[in-house]
Amino acid sequence: MASFTRRRFLEDSLLAAAAAVASGPVSRVLAAEDQPKSANEKLGVAVLGVNGRGRTHIGAFSGRSDTEILYIVDPDAAVGEGRAAAVSSKQTAKCKFVRDMREAFDDKAVDIVAIATPNHWHSLASIWAMQAGKDVYVEKPVSHNVSEGRRAVETARKHKRICQTGTQCRSMGGSIQAIKYVQEGKIGEVKLARGLCYKRRKSIGPAGNYEVPASVDYSLWSGPATIRPLTRPRFHYDWHWQYHYGNGDMGNQGPHQMDLCRWGLQVDRLSERVISYGGRLGYEDAGDSANTQVAIHTFGDKELVFEVRGLETGPLRGAKIGCIFYGSEGYVVTTSYTSAAAFDLKGEVIEKFSGGGDHFDNFVKAVRSRKVEDLTADILEGHLSAGLAHTGTISYRLGEKTSVEELKRELKRLETVDDSIETLERTVAHLGENGVDVAKTPMALGPILSMDPSAETFVGNAAANELLTREYRSPFVVPAAGEV
Repeated sequence: MASFTRRRFLEDSLLAAAAAVASGPVSRVLAAEDQPKSANEKLGVAVLGVNGRGRTHIGAFSGRSDTEILYIVDPDAAVGEGRAAAVSSKQTAKCKFVRDMREAFDDKAVDIVAIATPNHWHSLASIWAMQAGKDVYVEKPVSHNVSEGRRAVETARKHKRICQTGTQCRSMGGSIQAIKYVQEGKIGEVKLARGLCYKRRKSIGPAGNYEVPASVDYSLWSGPATIRPLTRPRFHYDWHWQYHYGNGDMGNQGPHQMDLCRWGLQVDRLSERVISYGGRLGYEDAGDSANTQVAIHTFGDKELVFEVRGLETGPLRGAKIGCIFYGSEGYVVTTSYTSAAAFDLKGEVIEKFSGGGDHFDNFVKAVRSRKVEDLTADILEGHLSAGLAHTGTISYRLGEKTSVEELKRELKRLETVDDSIETLERTVAHLGENGVDVAKTPMALGPILSMDPSAETFVGNAAANELLTREYRSPFVVPAAGEV
């Protein structure tokens, strides 16, 4: 593995150097590509990452009369070659399979890049694509850390690209109606929103030394992340639960519901204060991300609380994957991406909301119009919602194992809008129901982190600021501020 890694590193360095000399895809913006194609011309698409969510991207773009998929990009040839062959069989244009996304970015026929790679690739792939003159649809979270998410926003603005975030609730009728209801004051004054990810996640197996599948180019798969041995039994998907590549469910499912919460609360910035507690509890495995976590964000006099439960649990006010908006005259609960309901203070239903939508269609229409304001989920919205997941996780990762009594004392000191003690007690009871004794395996309590939202940096905490970015592996480096 070591010699293979060194060889790939040298090859990638040479590719990057050649690209720079030739004004390659990471720096070129072609004037011709700034002009939208006419309505009767098909938009060429490259889909990046096709083992999981990328299959939905393939279905979305291959199912349209005005788009055609020209490239399937995946470091795993066993997956990518089959997907490309299947696409080619259903359209006139041949769909090529490549492992290296830079080959697709070099092709002038590609107008759109759809990104469903592992999280650690999301921002850099978006940045490279937009620098090459492509419009981008990127899955949540749009970033692996706060800093690179802001660079993606900066790139979209500088290069005048259309960049849609994959938080599809923004295009769903039920969600739109519910948020409008909250914003119009129909449940009174709303100062608290709670996001929920109550999703069962089982052990991913014991940590160890495992072989990377022979069909995978591990250097390209690792990309911006420093090369590490494979320590999880299953190569695909389970990277979500290792912070080196993923963001746990706080950053996996969380951006969907935090986006809705932030939208309903009408806050367009990162929080001024955050604290988080939790742990990876109930089993020991190759994962290091929290499977039980609570993050509390403060925006002036408003608050966003997010709860992750990866063990067996029942719903809260009817929701497992959803949001609860608490108003002075009632509350609103979203129970899916397309449905929600409003209740009075007695818990009686007063209105229901439902309706779907087409997030990909919204993106394609914006690509045609060249108007960022036509997007329902511009990259800035994705950056802020992912950023809340990241800052909450930063507090947690800096935490120390703490007794429940000490947790209570710290939360009481905060004077939160939410009844934070009730939230803690529900969390502890939930763990007990799953056989977790927090006296023997205590949760970690992170520090209270103050942030300057305009600078998107923490105040007076160097360790927290270090976690706003990461160590990048050359040549897979996210540009610095002002250098996109």
